[in-house]
Amino acid sequence: MRLFQDASYKFIEKRQTAYVVSAVVLLVGIGAMVFNVATLGSWLRYGVDFTGGSLVQVQFQDDVTVEEVRAALGGVDITRFGDVDLHEFVIRAPVDEESSISEVADQIEARVASGLPGRPFEVVRTELVGAKVGGELQTKALLAILFSFALTLIYLAFRFELRFGLAAVIATAHDIMITLGFLALFRVEIALPTVAAILTILGYSLNDTIVVFDRIRENMGMKGARKRDPVELVNQSINETLPRTVLTSGTTLAVLVALLILGGAVIRDFTIVLILGVLIGTYSSIFVASPALIEIQKRWGIGRSGEKKKRIEPATV
Repeated sequence: MRLFQDASYKFIEKRQTAYVVSAVVLLVGIGAMVFNVATLGSWLRYGVDFTGGSLVQVQFQDDVTVEEVRAALGGVDITRFGDVDLHEFVIRAPVDEESSISEVADQIEARVASGLPGRPFEVVRTELVGAKVGGELQTKALLAILFSFALTLIYLAFRFELRFGLAAVIATAHDIMITLGFLALFRVEIALPTVAAILTILGYSLNDTIVVFDRIRENMGMKGARKRDPVELVNQSINETLPRTVLTSGTTLAVLVALLILGGAVIRDFTIVLILGVLIGTYSSIFVASPALIEIQKRWGIGRSGEKKKRIEPATV
């Protein structure tokens, strides 16, 4: 039995509603970024990887709460690491440029020992990132995302047509902006794994969009396709690829949810961003990329050579 074998949903007719939903979510995210600039000094909550500082992981022998460790140190970012039974915490704090890893570890160890006397512990891990290195990582992360955008446009313009490439870039930019808005709204710490998750989202969203676009192109090449309403043709293509879209997204989400539950705190933010990205990418391939393709064809009619073709006006919806 084939899933959604006789699907005939009118997705494109709902594009105006989808535009409103996307616009509201984007505005909320942009508002969160502006608020973060006013309160945090940056539009996202960057971690040690991007701002510079120290990351020290300590493990207590006895049960200790986050509040106790935070009260003992004060003024630093403290999160529980791993299972509760392990009594491990990650301490993030700014340090001087001249400080070495051993000096940072000694300072944190001394502060914990004085703040929590009689609570034996050990320093498990110490990492140190300079502010200059953190700034370079911010720049390189942004360049990686922009470079992937450029490659996306070039590939799709060569593989399909320029209009397909432009529509895919619009959808991908939509996905990245909503993801960044989510990170800003909930102040998720931006570390290198988070950037890796964003790039993974970009690839996943693009893959799902290409599947839909490939079917649209196939249907456009069929006999009598030029006489058909573009909205009807695109709806047919989305419905034909819907089983693959649902199954792929569903199995991916099942794995990610299991990873979220069983993976522990160290990859929790990474997994949450990926789950969000899969949901947004699936939504955008249907309600953003495909309508964008129709709008581009309607307004500019951009074909493979970049010249305007004869416009095929879609029916009024």
